[in-house]
Amino acid sequence: MRRIGIDVGGTNTDAVLLDSSGVRAAVKVPTTEDVTDGIRAALVELLVGIGGEAGPIDAVMVGTTHFTNAVVQRRELEPVAAVRIGLPSGRSLPPFVDWPEELAGIARGAVFMVEGGHEVDGRPLVPFDAEGVREAAARIRDLGIGSVAVTSVFSPLTSECEDRSADILRDAIPGVAVTLSHQLGRLGLLERENAALLNASLVTLARRTTRAFADALAGSGIRAPLYLTQNDGTVMRADFAEAFPVYSFSSGPTNSMRGAAYLSGMTDALVVDVGGTTSDIGHLRAGFPREANRVVEVGGVRTLFRMPDLLSLGLGGGSLVTPHGASVGPRSVGFRLQREARVFGGDALTATDVAVAAGLADIGERACVADLGRDVVEPALGRVRALLEEGVDRMKVDAAPLPLLAVGGGAFLVPSALPGVSEVVTVPHGDVANAVGAAIAQVSGEVDQVFSGVGRERALEEATRVARARAVDAGASEGSLSVVEAEDIPLAYLPGDALRVRVRVVGDAST
Repeated sequence: MRRIGIDVGGTNTDAVLLDSSGVRAAVKVPTTEDVTDGIRAALVELLVGIGGEAGPIDAVMVGTTHFTNAVVQRRELEPVAAVRIGLPSGRSLPPFVDWPEELAGIARGAVFMVEGGHEVDGRPLVPFDAEGVREAAARIRDLGIGSVAVTSVFSPLTSECEDRSADILRDAIPGVAVTLSHQLGRLGLLERENAALLNASLVTLARRTTRAFADALAGSGIRAPLYLTQNDGTVMRADFAEAFPVYSFSSGPTNSMRGAAYLSGMTDALVVDVGGTTSDIGHLRAGFPREANRVVEVGGVRTLFRMPDLLSLGLGGGSLVTPHGASVGPRSVGFRLQREARVFGGDALTATDVAVAAGLADIGERACVADLGRDVVEPALGRVRALLEEGVDRMKVDAAPLPLLAVGGGAFLVPSALPGVSEVVTVPHGDVANAVGAAIAQVSGEVDQVFSGVGRERALEEATRVARARAVDAGASEGSLSVVEAEDIPLAYLPGDALRVRVRVVGDAST
């Protein structure tokens, strides 16, 4: 196995070359305004570090915050046509109703509501209005909108209305990108619809970004399949990522957690990834991040789809420190750390400067912070400790002490002992754990769906079949697939022996 893992963070872009013996080479370069330039620079340095020739590479895995940043910063989003199938109910709460207005104003291209959908027990709510969808498709085509999100009432139970709508839209609008909510979200109409709308607004950016990544690889002389990391610790083929960019949300911290597990050999531990701008705390279970089972906000939009359970703190190596050390973060110099931090000759007092003055890190010129006294250093480090203590406590599910894996470029900020933590563990190459996590990732397929009237065995069998097909579509080798998670929950409030079935399979990337 020879893989390159790349992770594009807010401050640094990390790259590693991994083979059967472990990490062969690792580099860290500042993230650039155009993330593609940072990837090119990281690949150049990586090749220089191994003598200028990578040799045969099985796959390149890239993790990026590009799509999350687009939503948070309200940029590079595409106007979307929202098609909701559910009239006569739901008229009072139209698509985009709970979005921040500045974001809705960018993404809301047109809204169409038609009759159809299903009851909670799987019966048709009203007959599906195919003619209404055709009229909507004609209007969408006339408006020149190229991306559509389709949501139907209770589509995770039966996707019939969404599938029929997709066929109508694709027949009427050649080349249209169609996102179907049942492929992303769970029960909960507005949150599932929001996930589909966000995805649809990012499709054009995803196509542009993945192709730019491919160009960066080609420009470096590397010939290998390209994968993008997902937020469950696995990867998806680049063309699959173009259709489902929201699956990359929070993939950076997830990569770090998976990398920490690989580098430490631990599979059950807390992980804190300290970057230049934020610290992300999560919980590893069986080597994968614990999943959030609640509504998660992205850029102020409530969503309900697969996301890791993470706590993000405004604490990192670039966090700004007030003159007397009373406050650290959340503002950060970000990727300008190597220009603006005092240890690099700048004027900004950062957490990195405080760590260097305290002897916790050897970065830049220590002489530049020789004037920082205990009256600044101790309060600042005390604030860092308090932030991490609170974060760890919030992420634990019981009082039992757990090991804490400290990774990321700013891991030197983590104290050697914390309450509720059995030990603080650092690992070699921990500063590039995110890129390592990307490099080791497998490909997954997942189903979280309600089945009714088919029996438990048949429901599990069908869910497994769909999960395997989705994994193959995402780039997995079919012969390597195995089921890593399967659960079924009886839904007593629904007729027909309804079950909520969740199945997850993983396999090796097809090369």
